[in-house]
Amino acid sequence: MTKQPGDSSATEPEQASPVADGSSPDRADGVTDRLAPGAPALGAGNLLAPGLPVLTLLALGWLAAMLWSTRAAIDSAAAGVTAISLSAFALPGVISAALVAGTAFALFGVDLLAHRGRDRVTLRFVAAVAGGLLIGLAAAVAVNLTYADTATTNVIAGTTAAAAIIGGAIAATRTTPVVGAVVAAALGTLVFVVAFSRARDPLFDLFGAGETQESLFSAARWVSRTESLLAGLVAGLLAFGYLTWARRRAARRGGPAALRWPAYLLAGAGPGLLLLVAEVILRIGGRELLDLAGALSEADAVAQTSLGTSRVDNGIWVLFVGALTALIAFGRSLGPAPRDEDDLAEE
Repeated sequence: MTKQPGDSSATEPEQASPVADGSSPDRADGVTDRLAPGAPALGAGNLLAPGLPVLTLLALGWLAAMLWSTRAAIDSAAAGVTAISLSAFALPGVISAALVAGTAFALFGVDLLAHRGRDRVTLRFVAAVAGGLLIGLAAAVAVNLTYADTATTNVIAGTTAAAAIIGGAIAATRTTPVVGAVVAAALGTLVFVVAFSRARDPLFDLFGAGETQESLFSAARWVSRTESLLAGLVAGLLAFGYLTWARRRAARRGGPAALRWPAYLLAGAGPGLLLLVAEVILRIGGRELLDLAGALSEADAVAQTSLGTSRVDNGIWVLFVGALTALIAFGRSLGPAPRDEDDLAEE
């Protein structure tokens, strides 16, 4: 067909056709930068996290399970001395569960605000802290009403509430998918650590635990390192999987999903960071309980020191292994770099 002067129906073959919905062509990561007509204007920094209702229910359920198991262990103790020792042993798990539950519940609240277009910084922070405070108060009331009235009850209630409030403050950040990935990975890591406890006795035998103190110490060290390594792998893979889900979900809905490698690095390291934060809360808020447990005997003092060192080492291992795993998984998911037409012509 011959192009006539002034004929607007004729097109030039060398002119690129725009995308039908008015957005720019896909970039190398397969995600468009512009929104489809009628889509909400969300920036890359405030993408919404998927699956938060289920994730919040799971986190709250895990906190309830930790509180119940701790109460059952304390109630089964025949003497007050044993109850103090068991409380000191169980408190780190309760604090970690409260930290994750407070973060998840607060994140769910600020996500609802974002859906309604109320995502101002001050309102987001207040709502997040209020959500963590609500979970903390509920947990503290449950501890005071259901636990036996001992010297450890107020310590458990107070540190649990503090952990939930701090978790709420963590949820105030605007990188919602990253925080959601941290919650999912941390929850999976906590469940894995509890499940791994069933494999510790066979692993002790595998690593050569014998009758001597030296062999027992060496086997315990290798079991702890194996647990930390596997927990880090679980954390990194779960963080990568969650962020991949969030990116694809945003792409299907026409929103921006430009999650780069720092997001995956932070999400993978997040569970380890939460474990270290929980240790700080334990050593500050639970100092009275730890001192009581360590004062029972010389063996208890050595045990508390060893457990504290082991928890710190575990948090550091989970942090670095989780971050490295998520980053490697993200790198392997990248496709080949796009090639220019000039490069193709030269070949």
